[in-house]
Amino acid sequence: MASKLDEARKIINEVDAQMAALFVKRMHASEMVYGYKKEFGLPILDQKREDAVIEKTAAMVENAVIKEYYIEYIKNLMSISRAYQYRMQSGLKVAYSGVEGAFAHIAAGRIFPDSNRVPHRDFKSAYDSVINGECDVAVLPIENSYAGEVGQTIDLIFSGGLFINGIYELEIHQNLLGLSGATIEDIKKVTSHAQALSQCHDYITLRGFDTEEASNTAIAAGLVATKNDKTLAAIASAETAEIYGLKILEANINKSGENTTRFAVLSKVKADSPSLSNSVLMFTVKNEAGSLANAISIIGKYGYNMTALRSRPLKKHSWQYYFYIEIDGSTQTEEGKKMIEELNKVCDKLKIAGTFAPHIEI
Repeated sequence: MASKLDEARKIINEVDAQMAALFVKRMHASEMVYGYKKEFGLPILDQKREDAVIEKTAAMVENAVIKEYYIEYIKNLMSISRAYQYRMQSGLKVAYSGVEGAFAHIAAGRIFPDSNRVPHRDFKSAYDSVINGECDVAVLPIENSYAGEVGQTIDLIFSGGLFINGIYELEIHQNLLGLSGATIEDIKKVTSHAQALSQCHDYITLRGFDTEEASNTAIAAGLVATKNDKTLAAIASAETAEIYGLKILEANINKSGENTTRFAVLSKVKADSPSLSNSVLMFTVKNEAGSLANAISIIGKYGYNMTALRSRPLKKHSWQYYFYIEIDGSTQTEEGKKMIEELNKVCDKLKIAGTFAPHIEI
């Protein structure tokens, strides 16, 4: 006669066999999810989605004690699924402008941790690499809280064929980097990108340093490393210091503690996901009195809140402009579709440039 232990082991073996088959099935579904995310340039981790799944599935377990363990089980299962997707992501090619250690390089690595980051000499080269299929997505800056919009990127999005499928915020910390044997007292000159020098103007003035501009912060750090001059320092990130073997002589030297750059992920295909709740519209208006006011009024009429409104000059038409608008909400709803239909009547050109999840810090 079988003991209770034998009976329990038999049940466990049967359940484990079922779970093994279901695990394989679930991982195949993870492959499909990753394929979608790769196509649309979306990050692997979608915390809002994972939280919703945990809440929904946990409600199926009535026993309060077992539910606690089930939640941990689901969290671990999701972690394994992400790890599998990250493994597949190792072939994803992400274009960025700059060199290793530049803030765009750092941003691309935080959004797509196990991807192949491909450097380009400028924004257009990075953008075009996705257009021609050399890279899967591009990560480009669109705005800095200190210096304002990045017009080159905005222009590329307006005139080109890629879509914004994510906007991510990278907090910028500038640091004084020197050779391993240097001290602050040794430094006579600092080199960095013009914007970084401007952000750290008060600190540089206080220290009495001479300045030298570089094309970006990472190149400045590389210059310090190769010149081997203890009197020369760079202003750049902590990650850059590690890459080039430099020492942080003083941290967080930028004038404003609130220095954030927003990076857009650009893909050939426009994503449509519930987690991407905000939209980007770009348009020109008819050359008639009140056209812009009419367009803004239509957006408000359908209950959309504008979180950003910028104008940019049209390159081929002097004294004419196009407009970049970020709104709370999706344009795929019934109200959104009606809004777009009305906007088309007052706009010469209207582009739904993409959707994104708001305020994602990386």
